[in-house]
Amino acid sequence: MGNVPCPLPCRLHSTDSESNSSYHLHSDPSSSSSISSQPSLVSLPSTSSISSQLSLASVPSLSQHVLQQTPTTQLNCIAALKSDSSSVRSLVISGELLYTGSSDGEIRSWSCRDISSNTSKLLATTNSTVKSLVIVGDKIFSAHQDHKIRVWQVDTTNPNDHKSKCKCIATLPTLKDRIPRLFSPKSYVEVRRHKKLTWVHHVDAISALAVSKDESLVYSASWDRTFKIWRTSDFKCLESVSNAHEDAINAIVVSNDRFVYTGSADKKIKVWKKLTGEKHHTLVETLLEKHKSAVNALAFSSDGGVLYSGACDRSVLVWERESDGGGMVVIGALRGHTKAILCLAVVGDLVCSGSADCSVRIWRRGVGDDRSYSCLGVLEAHRRPVKCLTAAVGFDGDDKSGRVDSFVVYSGSLDCDIKVWQIQVPHLVNSS
Repeated sequence: MGNVPCPLPCRLHSTDSESNSSYHLHSDPSSSSSISSQPSLVSLPSTSSISSQLSLASVPSLSQHVLQQTPTTQLNCIAALKSDSSSVRSLVISGELLYTGSSDGEIRSWSCRDISSNTSKLLATTNSTVKSLVIVGDKIFSAHQDHKIRVWQVDTTNPNDHKSKCKCIATLPTLKDRIPRLFSPKSYVEVRRHKKLTWVHHVDAISALAVSKDESLVYSASWDRTFKIWRTSDFKCLESVSNAHEDAINAIVVSNDRFVYTGSADKKIKVWKKLTGEKHHTLVETLLEKHKSAVNALAFSSDGGVLYSGACDRSVLVWERESDGGGMVVIGALRGHTKAILCLAVVGDLVCSGSADCSVRIWRRGVGDDRSYSCLGVLEAHRRPVKCLTAAVGFDGDDKSGRVDSFVVYSGSLDCDIKVWQIQVPHLVNSS
């Protein structure tokens, strides 16, 4: 793997025209507009900055915000990390390192500080596609197409040694987890006709991983329609929720208060919680009939108060907490992509959406009015669908004036490339 310069342009919506591209989410469906070739979601308004779309009649402009200066928003591709032949399936940032998982089963790390000139370090090789990665302390949890979760010990003593690899210290479920259940009939579940396995096993690809806020638990979601909960201290499987959905589970996220949200190919988002005194998670709410096709991605806002969901219907729905019970109510939709939404990432007040249309869209959440969103730009450097995204706040020194917010977005694609984007936007403050 190597890296090449990426002087590729992107379609930009600058602050000079943000007053025309900032949209408010209304409950009045008659005020929504969408591209004529896209099926709109029933009773859901849309926000977009596509020039061919009509603006909403009662849209507030950014005049409600005060810009401390008036530079235009800048979105630049600062690097393209090249992979020889394997598509990029998962990305995660931890500290100053970017970790990548690919279709050939490799896990690599890159220095975020010197992304334009640093080569990657090969950490691990497996024989199965890496579907998802999460970092817990000095360990990497990787989810794979072969139904397994692998745990890797990161060598923190020699970070600059490019020849040293991570050691696989566990494969979940562990042998210690499996053996006691082999002799208990109650531990077996039917996975298909005439075949049973113990409940600690996933029996199809593991599509997503999530970590609790205190990093004591890892949650895994699978195409086998189950999600499982693992203790990070000893890798024990604590619980399996079977038949959680009617079809494959594609996404899982966990709120700070441990509500679990799962998104599925059955078009539904479900909310789960382990209630006080209970041993198992129970279904709290099912968010129905909002998305019109498979849900592929879920992400929380930085403050945890807003949930974003992306689906094959080409929309990103915006959900707000209805109460302390974990329930959500949809307040609107972000539209503009022409094909399925495959991934989401949130950093600061930015929402990033990656799509099968090979583009990444950058949306900005308003200040003062949290239901106001503007599309800052469309990043169009990839040649194949964008499969994964991650993002981070720019390093100290990018801007010391406090007038510009700087972010770095990483996009991984089926074209085998990782694009690195620098996003600089004027700092917004409340007019009050």
